[in-house]
Amino acid sequence: MLNVLRLGDRFDSPCTLLLGGFDGFHIGHETLLRAAREIGLPVGLTAVGGGKAGGELFLFSERERIFERLGFSFCIELPFTERLKQTSAKDFLQQIFDRVCVKLIVCGEDFRFGKGAEGTPALLKRLAPCPVRVLPLQYEDGEKVASGRIKRLLGAGELSAANKLLSVNYFLHGIVEHGREVGRTYGFPTVNLSLPAEKFSLPDGVYGGVVQTDTGNYPAIINFGARPTFGVEERKAEAYLDGFSGDLYDQTVEIVPKEFYRPIRKFDTKEALKEQLELDIKRLREKAREE
Repeated sequence: MLNVLRLGDRFDSPCTLLLGGFDGFHIGHETLLRAAREIGLPVGLTAVGGGKAGGELFLFSERERIFERLGFSFCIELPFTERLKQTSAKDFLQQIFDRVCVKLIVCGEDFRFGKGAEGTPALLKRLAPCPVRVLPLQYEDGEKVASGRIKRLLGAGELSAANKLLSVNYFLHGIVEHGREVGRTYGFPTVNLSLPAEKFSLPDGVYGGVVQTDTGNYPAIINFGARPTFGVEERKAEAYLDGFSGDLYDQTVEIVPKEFYRPIRKFDTKEALKEQLELDIKRLREKAREE
């Protein structure tokens, strides 16, 4: 089970620590994790939340789920407040080292920390109370694997390419809200999730994917954005779960888009929308059979 460390929480067992912002976890980060596991101690990491242009790949609550799946023992969550922004590199490290019994530190060669990003791996090596391993950046198809690259791919609707770089597919995690229930009137009941302003969002559109629930995973048609056919401009994630029957209100789900289907457009009638959704579902089921 993942221990989430906030404020002054500590992890007192001897451990290995990955240092970085980790607004997501990708195949480049996996090299750090493999190196950290070599000495057989519990592995933890830092995670900075906020301050990312365009939003974060994953929010803290989503990252906790990812880090637990990957087998981390703990995560030190660091909201990007003005106080953190003004903390010197030396003080930043001291605040981390005061909270863990660290025996090995692993970071990437581009790791920067402290006020004005003044801290470097060289400084880290001088100040750390243990050995530090600095690993080279990872490249895929001649380009550095980084969150910025993944965001560009997601922003272009290239989900498959982005997900190949991520350790866990891009997803939206949240609590199902009570909606207008219009979909029920034409045979397509849906679940609705808010799109947090601080999360990096996909382009508006209709996607094929999966919705993960406590009772199982279901192929899904997912609408990211407005719903112009019904005059709704508010952006939400709305998903129709193929094969699901029941009530998910107030339950936690993960919406996992995997393939861009089409732009959002306004249909003249509910019947026209229904016809399009039936085509989308046919495509979804064909994909599911292939997998």
